[in-house]
Parts: sequence; structure tokens; C-alpha cells
Amino acid sequence: MANPRVPYRLSSSRPKLPAMKGKRIIVHLVVNVEHWQFDQPMPRTIITPPHGRETVPDVPNFSWADYGMRAGMPRILSLFTQRGLPASTSFNAGVIDAYPEAAAAMRDAGWEFIGHGVHQKAMNHVDGGEEATIKLALDKISAFTGKKPRGWLSPGLRETVDTPELLKANGIDYVCDWVIDDIPSWMTTARGPLVAMPYNIEVNDSIIYAVERHATGEMARRLEFTLRLFEREAREQPRVLAIGLHPHLISVPHRLHELERILDLLLASHDVVFATGSEICDWYMQNEQPGS
Repeated sequence: MANPRVPYRLSSSRPKLPAMKGKRIIVHLVVNVEHWQFDQPMPRTIITPPHGRETVPDVPNFSWADYGMRAGMPRILSLFTQRGLPASTSFNAGVIDAYPEAAAAMRDAGWEFIGHGVHQKAMNHVDGGEEATIKLALDKISAFTGKKPRGWLSPGLRETVDTPELLKANGIDYVCDWVIDDIPSWMTTARGPLVAMPYNIEVNDSIIYAVERHATGEMARRLEFTLRLFEREAREQPRVLAIGLHPHLISVPHRLHELERILDLLLASHDVVFATGSEICDWYMQNEQPGS
């Protein structure tokens, strides 16, 4: 089956988009901030159990993520603040209760909150059903930040066949699950169009370090190669460079220097502007209409 949500076309044949603020590479920093439930199997593991038998509670793997929320988050917040960079957080609403100090720090830093479920669990396995979970996540974030989220990133990027319709019905403007192009696209739902926002599963610390298990340095290497290609391609069409980050992965002591290098490489490029998800969504909606 061809993509049922976004009609196929070569990226090179798409209508030309203008620069954003005079820049043609738009960097979207997305920090995935998650609540892993202590009394549930862990969403991902780094340490296998003796004899291959999973246990609950899973103390070592829970602690791996918990470290990020305690020690990793301050490092990311400090780096972004020092450099004056805007950011988005794909945010499990359960973080508000589980990690209130971190949630408040991101809100006070002006980060954009993107809905990311309530806990880190695929949408077809959530308690109470998908529709209720989406509404609960958005309502909790709205009450906490004073703003209803405009964007959504499903846990693990896993949707059901109904997810886009449910997101549209709940006022979402863009979704980051469809990693199909380096510029946004209009996607169809039975309730009207949604913006498919570029996200990245190649320049993403979860894929590089937790799934593919590369040595430290691989993420910065990929980022530099991507940036150099985008600098050439952006002469013809702007590019959105989304960078997925997780506090328990990129901001551990032996990798933090890599995030610093990534940010400084991007800041040194004359083609780069940093933007939040809503800023990118507004730029796209102003310049390309659905069906064009």
C-alpha cells in the first residue's frame, strides 16, 4: 500500500518554500521527556536480566531513565539556556506528577510542550483507550502550562489507524510520527488536514545509542554529514533538521560534550535558524495550502 495519509511525490518536485527569518535550515530541538512507570515492564532496556527472565520492578533499567530526569535534565537545560536556544519537549503528561521540578523548569525556560501520551506506552496498549489517553494528556499539559499543545509525538512513534483523526478532533495541528520528508507535508484525516512535521530516527540518540549501540561520537558525526548536505540542498528548498534527544542518553557525562559540539556546529552555520514545532508549523501553513 502507498502511504494512506500523504500522497506520494518526489521531494525535489514539491513547490518551493521561502526561507524562515532569512535562513534555509530550520533546526528543531526535541527533548523527549518520559515517565517510565516503576510497576510496569520498562519501555526499553539497557541491562538484560540474569537467565533472560524479565522482572518487575526492573530497578536497573528504571534507574537508567530516572538518572536522566535527575542528573541529565539540568545539563540540557543549562546548555540550551546558555546558548539562548528555543526547544520543544515531547512530554509524557505523567512527568508533571512524577518529576514536577523538571516539568516546571522546562515550562519556565519557555520550551514548547508537545503531547507524548501520559506514560511511555504505545497508544494501542494504554489503559482507558487511546481517545481518553490523548484527551487526558492534552488536558494535563494545558492545565500545567496554560497553553493547549499544538503538536503530538506518539510514544515510540506508534499510532493506531485512528490516531490522526483523534488528534485532529482534539485540536492538534501537527504530528511528528511520519518521518517521510525533510520539509513538512499535509496529511489527510477524516476530520480535516494535519501537518506531518519532520522528525528524525537517524539523528536521534535513542536509535544511535539505545537501539544500534554505537560508540560515543556517532551522533555528532551523523549530524555534521547531514548539515553539510542540507547546506547544499537548501539552496533549492529549505530543510527542517529535527534532532531527537533523551536526557538519559545524550546528557550522561561521557556524551554531553557531543551535544555541545552538535549545538556549536549548528550555531556556526550561516544557514541555520532554531525554531519550535509551532513556529515551523505556522511557517509551513502560511506558505503551502492543503492539496497544493
